[in-house]
Amino acid sequence: MIWIDSVFINHTGTAISLGIIFLHIAKILKISIVPVIFPTQFILRVNDINSEVFFINPFNGEILNQRMLEYWLKGNISPTTILSLKDISETKPLKVIQKLLDTLKVSLIEERSIDLALRVSNVLLKINPKDPYERRDRGLIFSQLECYNMALLDLIYFIEHCPDDPVSEIIKAQIHSIQQKKNIVH
Repeated sequence: MIWIDSVFINHTGTAISLGIIFLHIAKILKISIVPVIFPTQFILRVNDINSEVFFINPFNGEILNQRMLEYWLKGNISPTTILSLKDISETKPLKVIQKLLDTLKVSLIEERSIDLALRVSNVLLKINPKDPYERRDRGLIFSQLECYNMALLDLIYFIEHCPDDPVSEIIKAQIHSIQQKKNIVH
């Protein structure tokens, strides 16, 4: 659930939608809280009056410390992953918006609102037009909408710019499948 009005009505949401509401309220109350796009999810960083740093999971309000964040990394990324300063640094507003839009796009795809997902993907590409991963996603969306020529353009762009990406072999198979569909004459 990503739509902000739905968050208020249903009292549920994603970490990012709840986090943005939390940030807005904190700003009104003049509380020093900043957004952090942590490798596993969106969190909030708080610098309290004693200059101590702690984190909040906006999804459930849980207070997190750096040790807990290390456990998250080790459990979700790799047992050898080490928490870095970059992992807990403040995220710029544009990156937060991109994360919100990306979460929205995924939610729309899951809800089978493919035409709306395409609109969100197009907005993301206006922010970063050369992002090969967003081009890949848009290509897959075009494919679901049976806009095969547009899908091929984006998927080929991804293959050309990310040939070593592990997903590229799957995308090549998707391209082949689309080319077969295009050649079918009714």
